[in-house]
Amino acid sequence: MSEFHALRRDGTPWQPMFIEAINAETCIGCGRCFKVCTHGVLEMMGMTEDDELVAADDDEVERMVMTIAEKGRCVGCEACVQVCGSKSIALIAAADVLAA
Repeated sequence: MSEFHALRRDGTPWQPMFIEAINAETCIGCGRCFKVCTHGVLEMMGMTEDDELVAADDDEVERMVMTIAEKGRCVGCEACVQVCGSKSIALIAAADVLAA
């Protein structure tokens, strides 16, 4: 499959873009992406000074970062990337996911 397109309500084609990765180095842990995702894809985690991911309420947390908890639940709406001020979210075209 080389292309995958859905249709918008007005009939114009739209290609879903699924979440692929979040750059933990640039993510500021603001939570805006989490708030707009209604599908349970994302999870806030803590990061230690050794760059290890731990539970958000762990005593060793130096800073917060967003992680992908359930990649398969992404519907490709791109709301998360639209609100990400640090441009830390990478997307992948639906056609590339379905071809794999």
